[in-house]
Amino acid sequence: MRPTDDSYRHKGLRKKLVQHIHSKGITDDRVLDAILEVPRHFFLDSAFDEQAYEDKAFPIGEGQTISQPYTVAYQSQLLEVKPFMKVLEIGTGSAYQAVVLAEMGAQVYTVERQKKLFDSNKTFEFLKKFSAIKLFYGDGYLGLPTYAPFDRVIITAAAPEIPQRLLEQLKPGGMMVIPLGAGDLQQMMRITKMENGSFKEEVFGHFSFVPMLGGKES
Repeated sequence: MRPTDDSYRHKGLRKKLVQHIHSKGITDDRVLDAILEVPRHFFLDSAFDEQAYEDKAFPIGEGQTISQPYTVAYQSQLLEVKPFMKVLEIGTGSAYQAVVLAEMGAQVYTVERQKKLFDSNKTFEFLKKFSAIKLFYGDGYLGLPTYAPFDRVIITAAAPEIPQRLLEQLKPGGMMVIPLGAGDLQQMMRITKMENGSFKEEVFGHFSFVPMLGGKES
């Protein structure tokens, strides 16, 4: 069962979480405000109610996790999202990251390859409040060419290499944030598509993500 009650206690725990991730270097006020606003415990089974505001990842089924809040905030900060930007998210998972981006004013097009997670999100009442989030079941490596180009692309799984098809779906001046590398640790990268079609790569800290897989799981 998913919780639906957002109590004063939950709000207080979120405030502490925001203070914690701010102390770890997240300085974008819009990111911090979004984390403060979004009830993370709604995205977890009620059994995790006490732990929902710990800065940890948790399993959500199908071998996937809801990312650590610091990781969500870190990727969101690197994206430099502005209101009404079109953002392609690869790996909907729990949809927590998508809601944080929508809370920041983005139009989010999010792709999930696990049918059970996709179906779960389609019936998730809280998500119905966010008309700016469009859910798709598909292969993340293919992106959503029909809806391209995008201002931003965010990948929430460990990519062994940079997916060229997703770079093609970026607008000139657009950015992709991607955890790159196989193995236990990935390097967070930000890739900017320059106006002349070339790419600028920036390298940031190390994180641990579940692997990005191709195809679709029924």
